[in-house]
Amino acid sequence: MNDDPLDSLAQLEADLWQAADNLRANSGLASSEYCMPVLGVIFLRHAANRFEAATRQIQQDQAAGRMPRRPAIKADYLKRRALMLPEKARYDYLLALPKNTDLGKALVEAMIAIEEAFPPLQENLPKEYTSFERDVLENLLRVFNSEALRTAGGDVFGRIYEYFLMKFAMQGAQDNGEFFTPPSLVQTIVNVIEPDHGTLFDPACGSGGMFVQSSHFIERRGQDTAHSVTFYGQEKTRTTIPLARMNLAVHGLEGDIKNANTYYEDAHTLAGKCDFVMANPPFNVDEVDAERVKDDKRLPFGLPGVNKNKKVSNGNYLWISYFYSYLNDKGRAGFVMSSQASSAGHGEKEVRRKIIETGAVDVMISIRSNFFYTRTVPCELWFFDRGKPAGRRDHVLMLDARNIYRKVSRKINDFSREQLANLSAIVWLYRGQSERFLGLVGEYLAAVIRESAAIAEKLQPFEEALKALQVRLDTSASGGRKPPVPSEQGAYAPRSPDLAELHEAAESCADDQAQLLRQLDGYRKKHAAPAATNREQHAARKAFEPIAERLRGLVKQVDLVYKLAARAVDAAGDGEEFDRRAAARQLKLLDAARKDAVEQLKRTAYFHKQVVWLQDRFPEAKLRDVPGLVKLVDRQEIEAADWSLTPGRYVGVAPPEEDDEFDFEATLRDIHTELAGLNEEAAELAKKIQANFEELGI
Repeated sequence: MNDDPLDSLAQLEADLWQAADNLRANSGLASSEYCMPVLGVIFLRHAANRFEAATRQIQQDQAAGRMPRRPAIKADYLKRRALMLPEKARYDYLLALPKNTDLGKALVEAMIAIEEAFPPLQENLPKEYTSFERDVLENLLRVFNSEALRTAGGDVFGRIYEYFLMKFAMQGAQDNGEFFTPPSLVQTIVNVIEPDHGTLFDPACGSGGMFVQSSHFIERRGQDTAHSVTFYGQEKTRTTIPLARMNLAVHGLEGDIKNANTYYEDAHTLAGKCDFVMANPPFNVDEVDAERVKDDKRLPFGLPGVNKNKKVSNGNYLWISYFYSYLNDKGRAGFVMSSQASSAGHGEKEVRRKIIETGAVDVMISIRSNFFYTRTVPCELWFFDRGKPAGRRDHVLMLDARNIYRKVSRKINDFSREQLANLSAIVWLYRGQSERFLGLVGEYLAAVIRESAAIAEKLQPFEEALKALQVRLDTSASGGRKPPVPSEQGAYAPRSPDLAELHEAAESCADDQAQLLRQLDGYRKKHAAPAATNREQHAARKAFEPIAERLRGLVKQVDLVYKLAARAVDAAGDGEEFDRRAAARQLKLLDAARKDAVEQLKRTAYFHKQVVWLQDRFPEAKLRDVPGLVKLVDRQEIEAADWSLTPGRYVGVAPPEEDDEFDFEATLRDIHTELAGLNEEAAELAKKIQANFEELGI
């Protein structure tokens, strides 16, 4: 919805990316050359905003007598989570430099000045600006100097930084994009292990996304990240570490990140000390020196297998063992792993058996393909809990989420916010937290109430635009006279078939709309008090079902009325009495109002659909096996299945369902997304072919 701040931010992110990427394309730079300088400019804009906000706070505190009237010092800014920027590192100063100034050199000096003011960023900010043309740099600075960004807070810049990381990952920048784990997977891990205290370690930290999403989780709980957790990271690729440190800084966070190869080093000496471990390690590595790791205390289950070259046959189970070993006796781990690992045989199966026998394997979640930006393979999320209560130690929750996804583009899937929440709710039921499950259902029912209250306001512009267009069409049909009025018998004067059909559909739509609004008003009055118990929630869901059906029906009617209006405009004559341009403008307004109205109707029905999804699968607000989705298995079942941890092997296949709510428009949107992706690839290929011909002189 246009008034949703998250939607507005998403549009801002997309606009910024398009502008920055156009500059890159016109400069002839590769994504890998452009990645760090752009992220550096985002950081620079953010640092300037924090500095300016802190300056205002200091001035206000001095005026109010809360601090002495003296020149501000570095500590005053650090106290307000800002850097005391020297003048040459300020964004406005850089934009105001004369045209003959070497802007690349000025940006390098700005980055050095910031590093000197903030030691955690030493040698981590980009300094590759001198190879850029001045116009490219100046335009880049202006891209990130809009009014929306000059007044934006840290949460906005954090989102923008993460968005640009994602887009660069999709383009394969920085070592083929392996520095970035898709937010959907990170959020799923965070939601399951709930890292809200103590030591959090990522031994393959990439750009630091695990830390950032953990901080979001902590802040949603009303806690302060800095006082709740300590972040530690290891990263083998030295050039990726600056991405992580900038990512932390732009979110107002700090962490101890070291350049180290986790296969051979425990740089922070954290074995057995971590409350939480999170990671997305490289899959299927076969070059680890077995001699160097065979006596590592982080491998209590032994090596998974060694080949004739004295290399570990596959490094997956080294990682899995490390993650287990880093945990303290209450610790939890969540990590991404190749789908091959959960059923691998030979030495890997033996390691897996030993880990299962510890009772620490907690949850396994299967993820379909195309969640990663640079590889299409499916994966699984593994979860350990060394503090699992005795009643669950011999059980593992198997969750097959391969049929749960949202299509983002032709090559990329993710989870919606509600899909993430629904998966978390299943884990809550597994842990006996029915009250949290009921809380989520209650939130969805509250959303139904909230969104339904906005329907009348969203429908009004559609009604007004439709009436105005009908008047124009009627006036034209009457030769420029006033629109026909009802005769004494109550019938309208003769109209063209197209116009008559439009009026008939509009009247029917108005009648159904009035009935719907009355039903919604009655529902809101009856269910104004939050439904807290499972019984109350089922009653609220059931009471809304006929209204949900009417919502879907009105969506079809509104769409039909618009189509008939467009047909009537096309069929109208071209005489002097009909202004086709004015009619086209009115039709465009009608279409925009239609989209807003339809979106609101669907949004209301959407939250009811989430209630249905959860209650149909877990009607008693308790965990139960759901074919094709989830099954709680015990150790005997796992042993009988050759110690496999592949969820699909246990949950079975869901019975076919008749989809009474088939979303034709959503299906068309997916097809359009697919086609748009193919067109983009075709255009890119055509450019490459043309460039190759030009190089050959053809």
